[in-house]
Amino acid sequence: MADMSSGSLQQLLKSDSKVFKGIFVVSFSLLLLFALLACVLPGQWRTWLPGAESEKSLIGGVKAAVYTFMSYLT
Repeated sequence: MADMSSGSLQQLLKSDSKVFKGIFVVSFSLLLLFALLACVLPGQWRTWLPGAESEKSLIGGVKAAVYTFMSYLT
């Protein structure tokens, strides 16, 4: 196996940490923007999510939207 010095390992961990923080900040910002728009704009937010249009409860609507979104990933 290749011998890694502790300096290069620390640099690798530091760069991975920056990438994770970047992805987290972008994802959080997009979700926050979506939530703020849903609060400010009039109308039903359930029509924005595919599969959640006919659900009566919040949990059911979110579950339907997540399952619909996950079906696109496979």
